[in-house]
Amino acid sequence: MMQRGLIALFLLLSVAEARALVELKGWLEWVQEVEMRVLENGVVDEVAVSAGQHVKKGDLLLRMDQREARANVLEARARLARARVEGEQAQRELIRSQELFDRGLIAIEELKDAELKQIAAVAEEEAAKAVEASRAVALEHTELLAPFDGIVVARHVWNGAVIYKTLQQKPLIVIAPDDRMLARALVTANVLRGVKPGQPAKVTINGTAREGQVYSLGVQSVRVELEGAVYYLDIVFERRNGELLRPSETVQILLP
Repeated sequence: MMQRGLIALFLLLSVAEARALVELKGWLEWVQEVEMRVLENGVVDEVAVSAGQHVKKGDLLLRMDQREARANVLEARARLARARVEGEQAQRELIRSQELFDRGLIAIEELKDAELKQIAAVAEEEAAKAVEASRAVALEHTELLAPFDGIVVARHVWNGAVIYKTLQQKPLIVIAPDDRMLARALVTANVLRGVKPGQPAKVTINGTAREGQVYSLGVQSVRVELEGAVYYLDIVFERRNGELLRPSETVQILLP
């Protein structure tokens, strides 16, 4: 009798545990998407990637025609070099004027003029440095580089396209990190109340389960159904090496 009682208790606990688990159907999403746009007007010289291509941080995605930007950098460098020469000359004139003033050969007004010229030369050199830095930034803006390791989600530009920075309705390139993915499900408010961010969860893809955790809980409802409002519930998990996952693939989510 005692053995039967223990077996019955075990079965009751197993049933209770099974009932505590929440099984959900969901789909895959990127953790985030970054829309890439250029910051300068110009003509596209090279698009180095295609949709579905994996990239490393710093890889070239797109390059605009750089001839004008490079010419502006060279002009700024020449201005800076000229300003440095004039600054050195003004410094020498100031030293010479100070020596002549100390010997009583020139008036104080001439020494003050030399000081003002040296100050103006220093200011001109600093302004030339600022122009060179600005032109260098403008040159950098003619390229789009991958901000992180990831995958090219979309490409909306081709070689020879004329781009105006104020008229870019679509992003030129969309990139997403693919080392992690989201499993997203629609749930009711009652389910959300029993879930906490960081809580462990399991995601099953093509019959293979992997560990994940609750990433975010929906705040605003997606829509309202007969059963009530439904919200997004996101589970994040690591992508395995060599694994090819795409958004909208169906998955199973298990919450303890």
